[in-house]
Amino acid sequence: MIHFVVLISRQGKVRLTKWYSPYSQKERTKVIRELSGLVLNRGPKLSNFVEWRGLKVVYKRYASLYFCMCIDPEDNELEILEIIHHYVEILDRYFGSVCELDLIYNFHKAYYVLDELLIAGELQESSKKTIARLIAAQDSLVEAAKEEANSISNIIAQATK
Repeated sequence: MIHFVVLISRQGKVRLTKWYSPYSQKERTKVIRELSGLVLNRGPKLSNFVEWRGLKVVYKRYASLYFCMCIDPEDNELEILEIIHHYVEILDRYFGSVCELDLIYNFHKAYYVLDELLIAGELQESSKKTIARLIAAQDSLVEAAKEEANSISNIIAQATK
């Protein structure tokens, strides 16, 4: 099981977090501080797996972001690396060569993609095409809602003149 997902920039800024195990806000802050210090200070030639607090942290660096997932000690690290890569490929397909700014300004979409990929710390959907179709459907719903809100506000504006 995946306990949490954290995306950290090379400067140590947290760009995305998703918690699948219960942690208090104080614990979350401490975990992020420890994890960022642990991952950012590791050399590039070292393994992408770290034993931490009786758990394993699997991470992978893509451009300026570290994608970190904390798993149970008996879980398969290579499978988690594949899940991280799968998530990055889906983000790349959606944003067209995803970068850190895409995640900063469209964090809600990055969360939506992650929610389509993982549920309760387990892989839900492995098909990129299915996830892309679901995201496109969600985007069309959002656009339809925006158009409806604009038309309603136009009607109200005309009625109050």
